[in-house]
Amino acid sequence: MTDYLEFEKPLMELEEKIERIKGLSKEQPKAQDEIQKLQKRAHQLQREIYTHLTPIQTLQIARHPNRPSTLDYLGYLVPDFLELHGDRAFADDAAIVGGIGRLDGAPVVVIGHQKGRNVKERVKRNFGMPHPEGYRKAQRLMLLAERFGRPVITFIDTPGAYPGLGAEERGQSEAIAASLRLMARLAVPIVAVVIGEGGSGGALALGVADRILMLEHSVYSVISPEGCAAILWKSADKAVDAADALKMTAKDLLALGVIDEIVPEPLGCAHRNHAAMAAALKKSIGQHLAQLLELPSEDLLATRYEKFRKMGVYQ
Repeated sequence: MTDYLEFEKPLMELEEKIERIKGLSKEQPKAQDEIQKLQKRAHQLQREIYTHLTPIQTLQIARHPNRPSTLDYLGYLVPDFLELHGDRAFADDAAIVGGIGRLDGAPVVVIGHQKGRNVKERVKRNFGMPHPEGYRKAQRLMLLAERFGRPVITFIDTPGAYPGLGAEERGQSEAIAASLRLMARLAVPIVAVVIGEGGSGGALALGVADRILMLEHSVYSVISPEGCAAILWKSADKAVDAADALKMTAKDLLALGVIDEIVPEPLGCAHRNHAAMAAALKKSIGQHLAQLLELPSEDLLATRYEKFRKMGVYQ
C-alpha cells in the first residue's frame, strides 16, 4: 500500500478509483477502456505534481517511509554484498552499514546510512542517526578499501549525526572530523550518492568524494528546515521559508557546483519503483567509477582537493 503525502491526495483519489474499477472489470468488459483513460490521466498528474515540487515537498519525498534505503540498493547493485561490523573500539552502530562486494563484477567497498522502514527497524537503526562508532566503522572500511585498492561508494541518507550525551562523550565531533580528513586523502576513487535526506555533518562525513551524485528528489543541507527555523525565527512554522532559503534541492546544488550529477527518478519518484531507480543509479555510478579508475592516485587526490577548494558561489 502506497503512503500518500498531503500534496499527493488528487493522485490518491485517482488511483483508488482505478483499483475500484479493476475489481469490477471481470463483470464489465468495457471497464478496461475506462481504466486505460484513468491510468493515462494518473501518469499525466504524476508529471504535473513531481515536476513542480517546492523545496519542502521535495524534503517530504526524501523522507518518504517507502523510499529505497542503502540496503535496498545493495540488493540490486551489489548482490553478493557482505556486511562487516564494528569499529574495533567500542561497538557496532546499526545506523551505518558497510561491507564489500562486486558492482558489475568489479570489487568495491560500500558504506551507507540506514534509517529502517518500520518502528522496530528505526529504533534499531537509531532513525539513521549515527553514533561516533558508526563513523569509526566507516573509517575502518575506507582504510580497508585503500589497502586492497577498491573504490568506495557511499550512500547518504540521514537527518544528521546523533546528538545524545553518550555520543558526545565518545567524541562525535572528532569522529566526523576524522572521517572528513580521511576521505580527503584516501588514495582510491570515491563516489557519494545522496539517496534521501542529507543532513548536516552527519551526512558530510560520508560526502567528501571525487563525484557527488544526488537523486532527483533528495535533499542535502547544513541543517534541516525545522532546525533552521527554530534558530532563526524561533518557530517551526517557518520551516517552509527555511527550506526555500537553504537551497537544499538537487537542482539548486548542481547550479551551485556542490554536486556533479542529478540522477533522474522514475515517474512517481523512487519509492514507487525501486528496481527502476536502482538500475538508473547503477548505470550512473558505473560511468563515474570507470572515469575515476583511469586516474593515477596522485591525480585523483589533486583533483579531489581542487574540487572542494573551489566550492562556493557568491554575488
